[in-house]
Amino acid sequence: MGSHGCDQNGVLRSYSGSSPSHYSLKVDSFSFMTENSVEGYEAEEFAAGGHKWKLVIYPNGNKKRNVEGHVSLYLEMAGEYSLQGDWEIYVDFRLFLLDQKRGKYLVLEDAFAKENCFHREMLRLPGFDRLMPLEEFTNASNGYVVDDTCVFGAEVFVCKERTKGKRERLLTTNNAVMYKQVWKVENFSKLDDPFYKSEPFVAGNQKW
Repeated sequence: MGSHGCDQNGVLRSYSGSSPSHYSLKVDSFSFMTENSVEGYEAEEFAAGGHKWKLVIYPNGNKKRNVEGHVSLYLEMAGEYSLQGDWEIYVDFRLFLLDQKRGKYLVLEDAFAKENCFHREMLRLPGFDRLMPLEEFTNASNGYVVDDTCVFGAEVFVCKERTKGKRERLLTTNNAVMYKQVWKVENFSKLDDPFYKSEPFVAGNQKW
């Protein structure tokens, strides 16, 4: 991840060279969406953390929330069956936009909510009313829409599930693998440089 920055709409932005691990959506004709999508466009379902989700895109802004001139992007839990009874699902999620010029993904997170709660009575979807000004998004020099094509993505990590006042289940990241690397430092008391770096090692198909 690169350096983080928070914009005026509470969107925390950073860059990543890795593609989203859970879902990617390629839109081959974004102008068709802007010209024909009055309501939000619901993408196909994808699975993460034992539940199903989908992205909801308002290419011209979510009019229900009085948004204009911006792209609105949300995460929705797919299917009422996922929230039976009084269950609440707490998730940490990140949404992605591919910067086709830089060959990296712009990672978008809520600067004010580390965990988002999904429950049956919720009226507002977690996400971003004003993800980005439409003019900025469609400007080809920015790399998000190139040849009328753009790519959205998502990662969803379920942190906790519980029923109100009854039961609770804490979860860990799916398929997590522990890696161990030992660095033997000789003559530690004689080291005098400000800092030292170990030799690179590989974990999770990445170098560290």
